Amino acid sequence: MKLWWVGIVISLVFSKWVNGFVEHSFNETELSFLEAYGESKVGANYLMVGLTLIPGAGAKRAVCLDGTLPGYHLHRGYGLGANSWLIQLEGGGWCNSIRNCVYRKTTRRGSSRFMEKNIAFTGILSNKAEENPDFFNWNRVKLRYCDGASFTGDGEDKARQLQFRGQRIWLSAMEDLKSKGMRYAKQALLSGCSAGGLAAILHCDEFRGLFPRTTKVKCLSDAGLFLDAPDVSGGRTLRNLYNGVVGLQGVQHNLPRFCTNHLDPTSCFFPQNLIANIQTPLFILNAAYDSWQIQSSLAPASADPAGFWHECRLNHAKCTPSQINFLQGFRNQMLNAVKRFSMSNKNGLFINSCFAHCQTERQDTWFADNSPVIGKKAIAIAVGDWYFDRTSVKAVDCPYPCDNSCHNLVFQRAN
Repeated sequence: MKLWWVGIVISLVFSKWVNGFVEHSFNETELSFLEAYGESKVGANYLMVGLTLIPGAGAKRAVCLDGTLPGYHLHRGYGLGANSWLIQLEGGGWCNSIRNCVYRKTTRRGSSRFMEKNIAFTGILSNKAEENPDFFNWNRVKLRYCDGASFTGDGEDKARQLQFRGQRIWLSAMEDLKSKGMRYAKQALLSGCSAGGLAAILHCDEFRGLFPRTTKVKCLSDAGLFLDAPDVSGGRTLRNLYNGVVGLQGVQHNLPRFCTNHLDPTSCFFPQNLIANIQTPLFILNAAYDSWQIQSSLAPASADPAGFWHECRLNHAKCTPSQINFLQGFRNQMLNAVKRFSMSNKNGLFINSCFAHCQTERQDTWFADNSPVIGKKAIAIAVGDWYFDRTSVKAVDCPYPCDNSCHNLVFQRAN
């Protein structure tokens, strides 16, 4: 009898894991956390910063998917950085259906109930000059992500008790931070990683509008250049996902008008249709072979039922020549997507030929002795040179396998 019950429990757990992986692979794939191998070296020395819930958000219905208050982590600047502000928008995929939004609200990506009370500030959020030379003494903020639409939705599903309030969370957080001194900023940088990198693009000009014209304001998108590209079966996996996000969460009303005036709302959720028309200076940092896009957009299991891509998507070293050729085509699409954008003197670019995702938040990829470089310049130095107008930065790596400075991600996953 005991064995029978054990078998039932195991089967339930396994079915939940499989269902969770298949259904939620988009929104729960946390590559930035899988990259933690690069953080373990100095983990004990990290600055831990507490979570602040936004008390006035509830009255504005600026709430997470489950109705809880949104929050952020703030570490105050000092000295020359006391009046400078860096806002980092957290990433973590999207939810595109009632089913996976209901699941998401039981996680830290949909409810502040499940958010860590303290998180490590590393990379671009570090408070050490030797780890973060240009922004270490700024006011640094990590805005937590709990809406599932890159801070752009506005709607609800009362029957399922779901709140799609990303745009209100964004506005409420900005208002709260302004009351804490951000309104007096002399310098400001809006940044974000992954879905947060997309959000940094979508909200870039809005962010500029929060400050007087005398304030130096720029935006940085890390791993946010999600492409409307065909997957390995010729389908449009990511477009289908985005179509669900935009339709379900009422995103269309908060997308840039310059885009929705001539393209459908789903197309206007793709950065390639936005970046050339963003008025505020913008820096695009992306791996040419973005790990998340390979795993979940280009070669997801749904587009590869025979498993031909299974080994390749976990480890680039196991890709066949034809698979590498397909990925080189993806890189070419990325370079085409930034061509017009890069012609503007105000914009910056750093596209390295790595199998990576989110390179600003990890210390080993942002700024360390063996950080990825293009032309001997690390990411942190490139971003700083661009932000402070020290020099123009339009860095594009030669194609794989020419760059031996990459911190390529290799994954292990059960079949």
